[in-house]
Amino acid sequence: MGLFQAFNISASGMTAERFRIDTIAENIANVNTTRTEDGTPYRRKIVTFAEKSVTPFTTYYESARARAVGNGVKVTSVKEDTETDFKMEYDPSHPDADENGYVYYPNVNTVTEMTNLIDATRAYEANTTAFEATKSMVQAALNIGK
Repeated sequence: MGLFQAFNISASGMTAERFRIDTIAENIANVNTTRTEDGTPYRRKIVTFAEKSVTPFTTYYESARARAVGNGVKVTSVKEDTETDFKMEYDPSHPDADENGYVYYPNVNTVTEMTNLIDATRAYEANTTAFEATKSMVQAALNIGK
């Protein structure tokens, strides 16, 4: 593993988790949005990660060394949650109520979002800790020659 590869892996993890935290914050902010631009309630968004792809040279190089080395993580998609139904509440005075007086609210569950937020925050902190540990090791190695 190269010197800067460890930094890149931790940085990619921090970037991906930060994006996930921003998406969770957007979900929480829209928990009561009953009408979006297309006229439907807000749909919860889900972030998906995958391992960063490697270049053809790196693939050849890694197979020659026969060692597994990570390449970091990237955001592959942000999808709307179409599996969870909208919440229905009876409120005939609401401007977005249907003919029966029911209002459709987003499929955002605050408890789920807060749990995901804690998970993303801890993953971000773990990447920060790994980054700092790598930095300390590099600084210690540089001080050996003094």
